[in-house]
Amino acid sequence: MSARSKGRKRALDILYEAELRGRAATAFLEERLDENTPAIADFARLLVNGVMAYKFEIDNAITAHSKEWDLDRLPGIDRNILRIAIYEIKWCSDIPNAVAIDEAVNMAKALSTDESAGFINGILGEINRELLVTPSVADV
Repeated sequence: MSARSKGRKRALDILYEAELRGRAATAFLEERLDENTPAIADFARLLVNGVMAYKFEIDNAITAHSKEWDLDRLPGIDRNILRIAIYEIKWCSDIPNAVAIDEAVNMAKALSTDESAGFINGILGEINRELLVTPSVADV
């Protein structure tokens, strides 16, 4: 498993556990950094902080693309896998979108239900296609 894959998994652990405990993920991350057991890679920190910085926009994207599913009805693992991948797709220009999508699908296959991987792939594929056809501000 690559260092970035491990970072994604660690970020997922933090986001998911913070959500289960009803805590702010950034505060939860700080506690984990103070404990440093296990150590938290910079990439995991980037993902947690990025997801939380853009959570409103990310959750709106999930809601817009998850037809007939409320955000709260999604399994917590799936919701947070989607959050990480959408953050990577929209705000991490050094990560190819296909890599972010593939990593999210692989995490879903390993950690969630049989249907989750296809569901996550579908949502991320739609978001990716939408970004490819939407001109950036620089293009207008």
